Parts: sequence; structure tokens; C-alpha cells
Amino acid sequence: MLRFIRKYLSALYVPVIWTLLIAIAMCLPGNYIPNEQGFTLPNFDKLVHLGMFGGFAFLWSLYLTKFRFPAGRLLLGFFCFYLLANGFGVAMEYVQKYWIPGRDYDLADIIADMFGAGIGYGLSNLLLLPGKEGGSV
Repeated sequence: MLRFIRKYLSALYVPVIWTLLIAIAMCLPGNYIPNEQGFTLPNFDKLVHLGMFGGFAFLWSLYLTKFRFPAGRLLLGFFCFYLLANGFGVAMEYVQKYWIPGRDYDLADIIADMFGAGIGYGLSNLLLLPGKEGGSV
């Protein structure tokens, strides 16, 4: 499974497209977001935030592994992408608050973004560092 992920998802276009999709999704006006009355999961949007920003941190970290840096430098890079994911999440909430009609600022969304980024960072450390389980670069 990890070999498949490395082979097909470590190209630069994958995290770039993921980042663009996040930006587009976060900048959609409120009336473009479907409101399903019959099927609702409480706080489903928080799970979406977890996935978006976890994917951001993991996919950019996966791309970084293509450069075969030593483990210490990779770890620093993974942490930088974790910080970037957090900053991106906070920035997008403020963009929604001030510039996107029908959208608002939600601290719980920021917390979900940060948890997602943390999960992506943790998975990167577990799966992508050389010498760790499944992490032979």
C-alpha cells in the first residue's frame, strides 16, 4: 500500500492540486454549499476539515521524501508543512469571515484544521521517515 502511495501520489502536482481544491472549497460562497435536510451528521464539516488539512500536511510531506534528505531534515520539513497547514487553515477562516458571502469564522473549524494537520504530520513521521515502519525512502 505504501509503495502504491509513493509511486502515484508523490509527484508535485498531487499536493498542488490538493491545496488548490482546499482553497476553492473554502472560498465557495455559502449558497453554493449543499444543505441536506434528510441526511445530516452532526459536525460532519469538522471531519471534512480534518481530512483536508491532514491530506495537505501528508501529501506535501510525501512529496518532500522524493528528495532523499536525511531523516532529521525530513522531520524538519514535515514540521514546516504542519505549520503551513495550520497557517493556511487559520488564514482561510479569516478569508471566509471577511470576504466570502454566506460564510463565517468558526473557531471549531480552525481546531479541526489543526487536528487534521497534526494527524497528517503524525502519519508522515510514522510512514515516511527512513528507518521507521514502512519508511524506507
